[in-house]
Amino acid sequence: MTSKASSPRLLDLVRERIRVKHYSIRTEQAYVDWIKRYIYFHDKRHPKNLGCGDIEAFLTALAVRGRVSASTQNQARAALLFLYREVLGVELPFLANVIQAKASRRLPVVLTRIETQRIPVCMDGSHALITGLLYGSGLRLMEALRLRVKDCDFERGEVLVRDGKGAKDRITMLPGRLNTPLQDHLSKVFELHRADLANGHGRVYLPYALAQKYPNAPTEWSWQYVFPARNLSTDPRSGELRRHHVSEQAVQRAFKQAVRDAGIHKPATPHTLRHSFATNLLESGYDIRTVQELLGHSNVKTTMIYTHVLNKGGRGVKSPLDAMQ
Repeated sequence: MTSKASSPRLLDLVRERIRVKHYSIRTEQAYVDWIKRYIYFHDKRHPKNLGCGDIEAFLTALAVRGRVSASTQNQARAALLFLYREVLGVELPFLANVIQAKASRRLPVVLTRIETQRIPVCMDGSHALITGLLYGSGLRLMEALRLRVKDCDFERGEVLVRDGKGAKDRITMLPGRLNTPLQDHLSKVFELHRADLANGHGRVYLPYALAQKYPNAPTEWSWQYVFPARNLSTDPRSGELRRHHVSEQAVQRAFKQAVRDAGIHKPATPHTLRHSFATNLLESGYDIRTVQELLGHSNVKTTMIYTHVLNKGGRGVKSPLDAMQ
C-alpha cells in the first residue's frame, strides 16, 4: 500500500463522521483500531480498492485464526460497515460467506448478598461509593462514572441515567443507604470545583454541542461529574485542559483487589454487581418487567437470563434430594 493509502486522511474522515453522528470516543477508538487492522491485514491496500470478499476474509480470519468472541467479531464488522457506508459511500450486500465466531452462552457471574457487602468494605473513598451504586442502582460502570450532579435526586430517591447503552435515558433507584455518604462526597467535590474555577479551570465536557448552546453550562455545578478525576487532563478531541471523570481502569483495578481482599473466589468484575442487582431483585419477588425497566433492557429476553441464574425459570423448582424426608 502506498503512503497515501495508509495516510491519516482516511482515518481523519472516519473520526469526523463518527463525531457528526455523536458516537462515543470509545466507539471512535474501537472503530479506528479495527479499520487499521483491516488495512494491515490486506497488505496496506486502500479500503476503496477492497470489496465484500476482502471483508469476509478478514472477519473469517478473526473467527478461525484469531478465535475472537462473537461480540468482538460483530464489533469489527460494524466498524467496516461504517467505513464503507458512512465514509466511502459504498453499500455492501449481506456478508453471507463470513464464518461466524461462536456466540458464548455462559451464565453471568453473580455474587451473594453477603459477598456484595464485603467488597465495598475493602475499598476507599469514591471507589466504594461507585461500587455501591453499581449494586444498589444496577448501573453499568460507565453510567456511574458519567453521572452528573443534576442526575442524583435525593428527595425522590432516583438516579437519572442519561445516554445509556443504545443512547437511551432511564430512571433507577438511588439507595437510601448511600444518601449521607454521597452527599458528603459531593460536598468535597463542590470545594474541588470551586478551587478549579479559582485557578481558571472548572469547565466540564458536555455532549452534543451543548456548550455552544449554553455557554455557561460547562462551569455550572449541576453539570459537574459526581466522580471527578483526581487530576486535570487534556481532552483528546478538543485539546482543552479540564477535569474528566474517574478512570474506568482505576475502578476496575480497585475492584479486583477488593475481591481478593474480601476472600471471594469468583471471577467478579464491576459489571458482576449489575448482574447481582438483577438476580437479587428477582429473588425478592420483583416482577421481571420492573427489573427490565430498571436495567434499561430493550427486550425482556435479555433480562430472562437472570431467571436461569436463579434456576427457577418462572417456577420454584426444588431439588428432589431436598424434598426427601
